[in-house]
Amino acid sequence: MSMQSPTYFDFISSPIGFWTVEANDSAITAIKYDKNKPHILINPSSITDRAKQQLIEYFDNERTTFDLPLNTSEYSSFYKAVWSAVEEIPYGKTSSYSQVAHHINNPKSVRAVGMANGKNPFPIIIPCHRVIGKDNSLTGYASGIKIKKWLLEHEGSIPVQKMLFE
Repeated sequence: MSMQSPTYFDFISSPIGFWTVEANDSAITAIKYDKNKPHILINPSSITDRAKQQLIEYFDNERTTFDLPLNTSEYSSFYKAVWSAVEEIPYGKTSSYSQVAHHINNPKSVRAVGMANGKNPFPIIIPCHRVIGKDNSLTGYASGIKIKKWLLEHEGSIPVQKMLFE
């Protein structure tokens, strides 16, 4: 009989909404976005505290890379390869789905790369927002294109575009 380790929860408020950090005893298991304050019972741990601190530093322009344990054990080797490639995209830069597919030596896997990117359970930490269309379009993002655009503007990957009428 296997013992399931306890799950820890905490969240941060950011300029674009709330980010919930979920973890077990050894690693982060998910990061989830919500534009509204989450209704969760906060149960922090040293791992969620570290993740919260690093995310706050990211939003305060004090951090460009993350050093956190991520639990990817339940995902396929293909997903892990895609996420590993996405983690290598530097802060302030973007890459296309096709470039990621080539990077993992599977150039015909562009659609599968998009699927793996969309299922990334660790947004921002694994910067899936940095993957854009070959034509530089801001295609798909699980939390919405407005959030993707904000993150890319925040990192300086794309120029900040002010709305004419807000």
